Amino acid sequence: MTIREKGYAHWDGQLRERRFPWAPITWLGIRLSFKKKYFKFMLFGSLVPAVVFLVGIYISERIEDFQYMFRGNRQMLEVNPAYFKTYLSSDFLLFMMVMILVVSGAGLISDDLKHNSLQLYFARPLSKSGYLLGKANVIVFFLLLLTLVPGLVFIIFKLLFAGDFGFLASYPWLPLSVIGYSLFVTGFFCSYTLLLSSLSKNKRYVSILIFAVYLFSDILFGFFYENYKKPAFALLSLKANLQQVGSWFFRLKPAYAVPWYWSLLILLALGIAAAFVLNKKVRGVEVVK
Repeated sequence: MTIREKGYAHWDGQLRERRFPWAPITWLGIRLSFKKKYFKFMLFGSLVPAVVFLVGIYISERIEDFQYMFRGNRQMLEVNPAYFKTYLSSDFLLFMMVMILVVSGAGLISDDLKHNSLQLYFARPLSKSGYLLGKANVIVFFLLLLTLVPGLVFIIFKLLFAGDFGFLASYPWLPLSVIGYSLFVTGFFCSYTLLLSSLSKNKRYVSILIFAVYLFSDILFGFFYENYKKPAFALLSLKANLQQVGSWFFRLKPAYAVPWYWSLLILLALGIAAAFVLNKKVRGVEVVK
């Protein structure tokens, strides 16, 4: 009986660099999110307010046909920067963003830490920044779907329903405000989610943490504000800080008598802290060519 020795064959191929090496990480994360229970229903529910606001834009252009519905309350359908800010920084939309993060973002890094997968990622021509970018883009996809896409659709349909460019002539900076604020909120929640996801190997613990930190910060603000009536306590709330910055983006007066840039500094500080922690927590052997 012949005994043959099985050895390793030398690979003579050429290593091809992909332009976006992080893309497979992103597409996998998006596909896995859609496979999770109730996620599609949650995402659809998050888009319901966008449909309501879009109907409001249509009614505002046909107000004569709906006078019986809005007697003396026409101001509530006045489409202006406040209308966009109300949608993009509403309590409901921010809350639904957090719920989307709980389902789709909690395990982005924690699962890799649990299964020791980082070495497998970095055994390929993938840098640490590419890895984090691939994970972050999963969040970017869903949050921009809730913010940037509806915001731009509102502007387009406002122009179509009006039949002229008078609205854009009155607020030429509004598209930039929509884009800027959508990117800001998305960027903050990316750093927020990836930071918490990197703190534990237990995805369920991270899910609770993402929800609890956001909710507790708002409860803490409500408790101190109700007892001491100091607007500065709004800086304790992630939601209030996002809404304060949103007022600046849309050139509106903030809801609380606190300079908007204080809120901006707090959110940026959290983002910088997240970058520092992620740099320490995400470790692996990177390929050097």
